[in-house]
Amino acid sequence: MLLAFDVGNTHIVLGVFRGAELRESWRITSVKFRTADEYAIVIRSLFHFGGLDLADIDAIIISCVVPPVLNPLSEFCRRYLGHHPCIVGPGVKTGMPIHYDNPKEVGADRIVNAVAAYEEYRRSVIVVDFGTATTFDFVSRRGEYQGGAIAPGLSISSEALFDKASKLPRVELAQPPQIIARNTVNSIQAGLFFGYAGLVDGIVNRMKKESGENSFVLATGGLCDAIAAASETIERSDPLLALKGLRIIHERNKGAAPE
Repeated sequence: MLLAFDVGNTHIVLGVFRGAELRESWRITSVKFRTADEYAIVIRSLFHFGGLDLADIDAIIISCVVPPVLNPLSEFCRRYLGHHPCIVGPGVKTGMPIHYDNPKEVGADRIVNAVAAYEEYRRSVIVVDFGTATTFDFVSRRGEYQGGAIAPGLSISSEALFDKASKLPRVELAQPPQIIARNTVNSIQAGLFFGYAGLVDGIVNRMKKESGENSFVLATGGLCDAIAAASETIERSDPLLALKGLRIIHERNKGAAPE
């Protein structure tokens, strides 16, 4: 079985595949100073509750945008699982041309999402990933990664509002009953929620206009389902898109020496 890790700034999403089937997936907090031994405790517990056995893992792949996490996580894989993980980065076959000024600058998570989205739809696609930052990635109809945009994530935006406006209360990130709100809590929710949906639609529409392609729009990330409900451009959400991309990249690198 394949163990896949998508390491972000806020969460680590991990999943177990048997062939193309995603058997189980989990989301844990991304902690910069967690040790290999602590990963062993957490992941062994997840496997236990999921009815899975760590001994059945025969390959590992990692996408990571948090450098301090990579070394202890890789050490966990070597010490407790006996496998060297494949690290998504330069030298790993993705099957997707990267048309970026400096391809090494593109986050591994963005490429993993793009690979999964194009593999599934085989057409021009825009992937909107709602993470710590919100990323917009454009893939052409020929399957080429063309670039995209990065905006502050919804959680970052809300935290900045609460930190800088001392009289405003901290609120749940949820859709309010109406845009013309009649209390402070709903007013903040309206501004954050519908404002963010408008940001998404604005950037997506500009990408479509600039590219001249009627791209399929796919959302992923922790808040994708919530924002997709309010967006006029998002056509589908898939919170586990990155795990699917990791499995595809693993298949394309079978037999290659791991990093």
